[in-house]
Amino acid sequence: MSCLTLNASFEPLTMVPLRRALRLVIDGKAEIVETDGDAPVRSMRLVVPRPAVIRLIRFVHVPRRFRRQVTNTFLFARDGYRCQFCGRHQSELKFRECLTRDHLVPLSLGGTNDWTNVITACSTCNTRKGNRLPEECGMVPLRMPQEPHFVYLSWAVRKLTPVQAKYIRMFYGSAALAELKSYQARSAAH
Repeated sequence: MSCLTLNASFEPLTMVPLRRALRLVIDGKAEIVETDGDAPVRSMRLVVPRPAVIRLIRFVHVPRRFRRQVTNTFLFARDGYRCQFCGRHQSELKFRECLTRDHLVPLSLGGTNDWTNVITACSTCNTRKGNRLPEECGMVPLRMPQEPHFVYLSWAVRKLTPVQAKYIRMFYGSAALAELKSYQARSAAH
């Protein structure tokens, strides 16, 4: 069971394990905003409602640079766990194949590790493309990569309960929640 953690401003930050959420509440670093309907958590000296959503007491600044970092987890989620050259889904790959990160303009040719230069590629396509530009080897991406909004990156690979989803909707709006559900549906398909 994970608990949604909100910043002091009610901005959704991350999911933490129940144990970590309880530690933050007990230490006075967070307060419980919403509880899970299940039985409370009990210790020898304490009974605490089982939190579904907590809010940090003090505001935590998250650097914008950190929010934009490209990780394979988020890259694969952005691309729907599908090779952007051959179109095969992760579940369709052969025994020794896997999803990889491909740089459209290779790093050795001056490419960057930015969202607009990386795509998901199966290991076979990535090897075939090698250290070349896609047009040099006749490979065209299914769609050109673009940087997703931070909220999609943060929540694309997480499962939210309806209570937790309420806070995503409240802070980022219904359109962001609908787009997030689209990302989650693609993630669930793998």
